[in-house]
Amino acid sequence: MDLARLLFRIVLGGLFVGHGTQKLFGWFGGQGPKSTAQMMESVDLRPGRAQALLAGATETGSGVLLAAGAATPLAAAGISGVMFTAVRKIHWKNGPWNTNGGYEYNAVILAALAALVASGPGRFSLDAARGRIRRGTRWWLAAFGAGAVGSSVAIALGKRRAEAETPSEHREQEAP
Repeated sequence: MDLARLLFRIVLGGLFVGHGTQKLFGWFGGQGPKSTAQMMESVDLRPGRAQALLAGATETGSGVLLAAGAATPLAAAGISGVMFTAVRKIHWKNGPWNTNGGYEYNAVILAALAALVASGPGRFSLDAARGRIRRGTRWWLAAFGAGAVGSSVAIALGKRRAEAETPSEHREQEAP
């Protein structure tokens, strides 16, 4: 069981390091910060550059923590926050199925994170080496609660910024 959790953490954490560095540096076929910022702007996550850098840093840092089994609930909070935001801003309107651009993939990641935090990172983790395994229903609910709050803050700030920018954009377009 511990070996399986180690494998799971390395795979999922490693993939999130990849996702984050796609946003931050354009690595692994990613679009880099400029294109990611434009995508963020298009879904009213503004300012786009700050949102792109924050999402990329969160995915990268949380992926590293998850792979190492260090501060596992915190790692799950970061990843769940990014997943909640992706579902709310991009995927929800498309329904559940990934083939339609839906939230299926995000839901699987969230369920897997819940199972990992509930069961703990396993014996082969930095949390275990430090004697600080935090696991159980309360921990994954706390992690998801923190992720949901982070997602809500990012969306609210983006919406506020989008609303504040809209009048000035119209004035610039109307000027001779």
